[in-house]
Amino acid sequence: MWGPGEEKREGEARRTAALMGFAIILALAIAGILLVRALDKKGRVEDCLMAGRKNCAPIEAPLRTPL
Repeated sequence: MWGPGEEKREGEARRTAALMGFAIILALAIAGILLVRALDKKGRVEDCLMAGRKNCAPIEAPLRTPL
């Protein structure tokens, strides 16, 4: 029925589809981790502000160089 060429193409198509699926899942996982980290950081600042503290998000000033 099928020749060896058709079976090879079908196998390559399956591998390509599996790799694409893996890449999409990996991208979603990375995006999820970044989102959780950003939300955690915002939550910590919000908790600090709700506690009435003033130095919750310190401003980083550039170092001064002597003239």
